[in-house]
Amino acid sequence: MTKGGDEAVAEPNAAVSIIERMTAVLGAFTPQNDRMGVNEIARRSGLPKSTASRLVSSLVEHGYLERRGGLVCIGLRLFELGTLSGQPNELRSLALPTMVDLRSSTRQTVHLSVLEGTEIVYIGILRGYDSSYLLSRVGGRLPAYATGAGKALLAFSPPEVVERVIENGFVAYQPGTITDSASLLRELETIRATGLAYSTAEAGPGVTAAASPILTTESRPVAALSVSGRIGNFDPRRIGPAVHLAALNLGRLSSQPHLSRQRATH
Repeated sequence: MTKGGDEAVAEPNAAVSIIERMTAVLGAFTPQNDRMGVNEIARRSGLPKSTASRLVSSLVEHGYLERRGGLVCIGLRLFELGTLSGQPNELRSLALPTMVDLRSSTRQTVHLSVLEGTEIVYIGILRGYDSSYLLSRVGGRLPAYATGAGKALLAFSPPEVVERVIENGFVAYQPGTITDSASLLRELETIRATGLAYSTAEAGPGVTAAASPILTTESRPVAALSVSGRIGNFDPRRIGPAVHLAALNLGRLSSQPHLSRQRATH
């Protein structure tokens, strides 16, 4: 093969390598680690410090990251791209009136979330009248087994998804976090029977919630609707039936042709 042929093969490989390294840099950011120095980014991404520093500078230049003081955080350009994601926008628009009603009737915080891998991602939040203690944010992620919404989604997900959660292991974030597979499987069985999931001090301190999956007519989970409040001031089981009814109605709406076509493109 000619030298030119070798270069033609090498260039795509080099491009893939750069993309992988940039993905590693961006993947270092999490809801718990949303501002970091270059040293921490290098450690979390597994890249040499010089490589991480060079990639951070390039991403800052293009607006994907921002420098604030001596730290680096996600930039506005990534946020703008995130808003172009079709399915979350469709779901938010569909669910917003229901979320407003739930917030008004409960005075608590209403979340809309989807399952991505073994985590939930919050795609919509309406803050309640007392929400300063809540750490959730749009775009934030949490392990599915540690939230009511995540358990509601797992209960109706394919078995291999639940198996992947179990294989990844459990972390006790709070006193109420599920930390073994038997407990998780028992709870998922109950959720499948009732359509309701509850959580108390599982992912966040002092937080309790009621959640229900938004299912298509084929019982496929599209998203989860949840209402969260402060332990001691809020009884999730009292509003559980209302959350379940709201999720059922949203499930019927989400099965309409225009949303089904939209989901098929993702």
